[in-house]
Amino acid sequence: MTRTEGHSPARAATFHFHGRCKGRVFTDVVDARNDPFPRKGSRDAHASTSAFARRHERFDLEGSPVSGFGARFLAFHELTFARPVADGQGAGWPSCLYLEKALRSEPARRERLPAHHPEDMEARGWAELDVLIVNGDAYVDHPAFGGALIGRFLEGRGYRVGMISQPKWTDTTDVTRMGAPRLFVGITSGNLDIMLNKLTAQKKVRSEDQYSPGGRTNMRPNRASIVYGNLCRQAFPGVPIILGGIEASLRRIAHYDYWSDSIRRSVLLDAKADMLIFGMGERPVWEVADRLAAGETLEDLRNVRGTAHVLRKGQWENIEPSRFIRDGKPVLLPSYEQIKESKERFSEMSGAFQKETNPGNGRPLIQPHGHEAVYFNPPAEPLTTEIMDGLYDLPFTRYPHPSYDAGIPAYETVKHSIVTMRGCFGGCSFCSITEHEGRVIQSRSEESVLREVRALRRMDGFAGVISDVGGPTANMYQMKCKEERIEKACRRLSCIHPGVCENLITDHGPLVQLLSKVRAAKGVKKAFIASGVRYDLAELSPEFVEVLAKHHTGGQLSVAPEHVDEDVLDKMKKPGAESYERFAEMFACASKKSGKDQHLVPYYISGHPGSTTHSMIKLALYLKKRGLKPRQVQDFIPTPMSMATSMYVTELDPFTQEPVYVAKSLREKRMQKALLQYWDVAQHDLAREALIKAKRGDLIGSTDRHLVPPASGKGALSIHEKRRRQGTRDQPHGRARK
Repeated sequence: MTRTEGHSPARAATFHFHGRCKGRVFTDVVDARNDPFPRKGSRDAHASTSAFARRHERFDLEGSPVSGFGARFLAFHELTFARPVADGQGAGWPSCLYLEKALRSEPARRERLPAHHPEDMEARGWAELDVLIVNGDAYVDHPAFGGALIGRFLEGRGYRVGMISQPKWTDTTDVTRMGAPRLFVGITSGNLDIMLNKLTAQKKVRSEDQYSPGGRTNMRPNRASIVYGNLCRQAFPGVPIILGGIEASLRRIAHYDYWSDSIRRSVLLDAKADMLIFGMGERPVWEVADRLAAGETLEDLRNVRGTAHVLRKGQWENIEPSRFIRDGKPVLLPSYEQIKESKERFSEMSGAFQKETNPGNGRPLIQPHGHEAVYFNPPAEPLTTEIMDGLYDLPFTRYPHPSYDAGIPAYETVKHSIVTMRGCFGGCSFCSITEHEGRVIQSRSEESVLREVRALRRMDGFAGVISDVGGPTANMYQMKCKEERIEKACRRLSCIHPGVCENLITDHGPLVQLLSKVRAAKGVKKAFIASGVRYDLAELSPEFVEVLAKHHTGGQLSVAPEHVDEDVLDKMKKPGAESYERFAEMFACASKKSGKDQHLVPYYISGHPGSTTHSMIKLALYLKKRGLKPRQVQDFIPTPMSMATSMYVTELDPFTQEPVYVAKSLREKRMQKALLQYWDVAQHDLAREALIKAKRGDLIGSTDRHLVPPASGKGALSIHEKRRRQGTRDQPHGRARK
């Protein structure tokens, strides 16, 4: 086997292995640096591979063509290429199995990862990086992890990317170990807002960090975007600092911080960064990298969609604000100082912001902060199916970095899962997915998903079970507005509340077809849908419900009715309880038809704005009547930027300005949660307190019509019965059943 001097056998073998599995033999390795067609923004032909990828079709390990920047990534990252020759040549090459094992080895796996240390740069022959990404999560080379997704995406565009995960933040030693990058430093706190990841709804420290090795805590600082931003500003003077990730995205405007119970400024100002990329950042980061590489300055990049930047004193005061939706001028939001002093202005800001989230008609925003202002460009355009396919075609190893001494808990949950779509048009007021991923559904093609199925099959430890095929809402796959023109003009915040929009295509056919092909794929024994379904959409497709019950439910299916009180559901922007009841009946019938004993696992929220003790009692009685004992109860957490958080802060509906009841004390929140767990002995004292406070002492007793037994006297539980029930509660089996 020939190889170019200076290139490792693992790299040289990679494309040979791809070609061999196609049933053809590839030989004559070509040096990447001989590519005569450098890409725009590349420093040399070595980093330019798009023309070569266009001239040489590339294949995955099963022989399916890989196109777009996924192919360009293979060409760039492997450093070696090959041209096809007639079958039968190349005798004596290592077998496919041998090469596959070689590529799975730790040295080969590490070699295929983005650079993490100076030694990695040296092995690649790099004198400097183009982009450095500082990541608050442990590095997992899997498309479910945002840092890896953006890093691989930029590599696929030909950029030299370095990754520093969970650096020490007490000094600059860690972040400077690979030197200053040529273009910019990108910062993400990780897959979750750091404070949400660290603290519970009761503001207690969580015992485990799902995104750190071994679940260890204190591996990253509080408000990591701010700390990392200031650290990198100190470490790399003169280098552009760009924030991204969900923490920065959801804290981009002045916002309420639950854990400090305060209104905070835009994270862009506190982090002292030059730019903030919000939403799913592939398009903005791509444009920023290309334009910086072409010699443009930060001042030139102020028109990039999906980004925010700071305007200094004298740069924003005379900007004419928008008067009409189509005039293209910026909407002036209430200032940080105003929303800090006035609940009404905070509510006004929240409503105005939400109306500008459609990329088709969203206007720029300006929010003053003292003498400065933050300018927000309209959201980035959604990804096309072609770009989505290329993104997930990038050759992720699908493993954590081999340097870790313990597993990453979050990885164990998703390692055998597949994302088929992104975005959500549900518009639930307590959820921030829409504010980050957008309302437009962006779906992958069947071919792309099936290629990932084949990649899963090659993973060590894969036993044929795909843990999830879905996304934010699995059954929104390929759903869209019937006309692009209507979608671009729409100002609705939800396509399905208070009812399903007449312009929404709710066909489950593409998803049913995709799932059938996933099931039929070689090596797949089971493929579950664990990311949840939107039952008000699912009930429109009896065929989908039958397929779901027969093939994609592992005994229990998670759904989220959240509540039963109509007023609370209206504040949540969720369908009425009757919709859930219809779906539950359909699912039960479909399960029975399939000969399977299956149950729904309904999730409920306590303490949501609009939820009173009386409404929680109503929900508790509903659950007891149906024999439901929910173990998964979410105590509402006011996360930045959600509509429910605005209600929590202001006690006003951001669109109607009508008063909204809010349970703000931690004890009242605990009492509401206790009512949902009426069956749990440990919650009885709080539940009784809630019932007495609501003047519903009639529900304390020992008969079927009562919620909880009395603390003492007739009908009280004996000490032995309490212990028995406590032991049952602590058993690991069983969630709520229906």
